[in-house]
Amino acid sequence: MAVPGKKASKQISSSTQSMASDEDLQVYCQACDEEGTRLPAHGYCIDCKEHLCKTCFKVHKKHKLSKHHTLLDATRMPKVLNKPSTSTHTCQSDELSTPCSKHPKEMIKFYCHDHKELLCSVCVSLEHQATSCKVGYIPDISGYITDSKACQDILKTIKSTSDQYQQFVEDAKKMTNKSNSSLKDSLSNIKKFRHEINQRLDELERQIEDAVKVIEQENNKHLKAVEEICGDISKSLKTSSDTIKQLNTSKQADKLFMELKLAEKTMKNVEGKNLQLPSYDIKEHKFKANEAILDFLKTEKYLGTLTQKTLKIKSPSVQIKSRQYSHEGEICVKTSKDKDRCWITGMTLLTPDFLIITDFDNKAVKMVDTSRQSVSDQLQLDDGPWDITQATSTELAVTLPDKQTIQFISISSNKLKKKHTIKVNGEVFGISCYQGKLVVTYCDPAKLQILKMNGTILTTIDDKNIFEAPLYVKCNKSFIYVSDRAMKSVTRLNWQGDVIGRYSCKVQPRGISLSDDGTLFMCGWNRNVIEEISADCSTGKVVLQGVINPFAVCWSEETKKLYFSCHSLNGDEKDNTIYIYKLS
Repeated sequence: MAVPGKKASKQISSSTQSMASDEDLQVYCQACDEEGTRLPAHGYCIDCKEHLCKTCFKVHKKHKLSKHHTLLDATRMPKVLNKPSTSTHTCQSDELSTPCSKHPKEMIKFYCHDHKELLCSVCVSLEHQATSCKVGYIPDISGYITDSKACQDILKTIKSTSDQYQQFVEDAKKMTNKSNSSLKDSLSNIKKFRHEINQRLDELERQIEDAVKVIEQENNKHLKAVEEICGDISKSLKTSSDTIKQLNTSKQADKLFMELKLAEKTMKNVEGKNLQLPSYDIKEHKFKANEAILDFLKTEKYLGTLTQKTLKIKSPSVQIKSRQYSHEGEICVKTSKDKDRCWITGMTLLTPDFLIITDFDNKAVKMVDTSRQSVSDQLQLDDGPWDITQATSTELAVTLPDKQTIQFISISSNKLKKKHTIKVNGEVFGISCYQGKLVVTYCDPAKLQILKMNGTILTTIDDKNIFEAPLYVKCNKSFIYVSDRAMKSVTRLNWQGDVIGRYSCKVQPRGISLSDDGTLFMCGWNRNVIEEISADCSTGKVVLQGVINPFAVCWSEETKKLYFSCHSLNGDEKDNTIYIYKLS
């Protein structure tokens, strides 16, 4: 039986064939002939380009990897054997010797175009069957890859990214040296100033010297961390690049194909490495003498101060790749309980099958079954809910702006039930949760707060230069992302409240959703687009356009599907719909 993964049949040369007997010229099963048995052909597979005996013909129709092939019976099959292949691709399946990470005893021989995964035969059988995935046999699909544009593009991307990280280390060294040099200059000025005053200043001098040493130690500590992380990344990228170049030169297409796909995954994960880079500002220091101490030595309590000027270093960034998208469907979320048209302002995904949404105008939280494409449960609240987040495995947290309240909701047996509430000090809109901490935004007054689950305030950021109307917030281990309608921006902060990056939008942003690799999807409401923004908020790219007034958005990492709602000012029926797109 000829299936993907099997060696090509042995062919008879034209010179031999011309001298063969009548028996040799008979159309026979090429699959069995390869094993040394010659049986009459009963049919022909167009996909495999092989004649098959009766047994192979039946098995061919049942095997997972070949049951969708196009078969011709004995009356329609070609009456002559296939001509020898003119393909220049000579690699055989037994040359594929890279073990599968999931099934170490199996070798990688297949590639799933839908999930962009390298697979062994067990992976194909268990997780990527032909009914649901487009799976290719690597020797059949890798012939084009040598010297291809894809090969050159990934090499360019690796080099560009590697150069960025090497430059980041160099810039960090320069800034750190400048900072340390400024500290030494400050120490020198301190000593000059010290000669003008009496012995009482010895103690104060030691105090400020200790402070300088602590800063210098922290500088060097952070620099070492940066060098280690960036060095690891650069080393990994160089290894990948060298391997690709060597395989490309030696024309080892199969291994090159796999290495390119692994390199693409590496490049995708590089952006996540940025999250490991220490979040800190390198300061330049200058000693400013307190001249009043000369006159008031006995009463003054400090020798001087270290003024600071932040030296900015541009973080490495990975360009956002162009995505392919397809419309996967729509779900109507208006129910018989609703009195008004829907205004879906927030959403969060519990599992790929269950999406939780907030319907502000109908004062409801709804559970949407994405597989059945219907609302499976609806919970009525006292007021309009704006945003929603999963607080624990069994609890949701919902913001009620007009009530200045956060409502907790339990999830049990796919049913929603109201629990306790906590009172907050302002019109609370956006909400997100990470490891037991709630991050919420307020529009009146404009601010961001980090809370414990019981409502205790841990941090408040109310700088007017940072926020004006922050509607939505998302957070992960390292950063907090806020979309601000009035400032037309998406701002990235660390958990200490320092602004680390800002993306300027062309329109007023609405809902945002955070992916596992740190990139964000943002609804450009009055521009009718959805943008993907890099994790460092340095770049953005439109991934969907022509979507009317997108408002709330949610990304499924597992299914690569994007869910979003729309909100038109004239109350269009489209507002009752959740739209689903698959991005790859």
